[in-house]
Amino acid sequence: MIKVVYEVVPHDGGWAYRLGGVYSEAFPTHAEALEAARIVAAEQQVGGDSAEISWQDENGKWHEEYAEGGDRPETEVVDAQWKDRAAGASQSV
Repeated sequence: MIKVVYEVVPHDGGWAYRLGGVYSEAFPTHAEALEAARIVAAEQQVGGDSAEISWQDENGKWHEEYAEGGDRPETEVVDAQWKDRAAGASQSV
């Protein structure tokens, strides 16, 4: 099973969530970006109809494939702000 990880990070004067190297829109607050990432992650869990899909990879090449509607990835939201705090706390011990 594929795992999709959304990371909440500072971006463009605010906060955004990131998947790979792709950023969402910028949100004014960390809380708004975190909530948006949680919503997107939850939506990934909803099955749908099977369909032919097209997608572009990081090199700009287009691909076409058949996607099973019930084949959903595992999702996770990682909070960069929390990770930074946890790293700082462990370093100061």
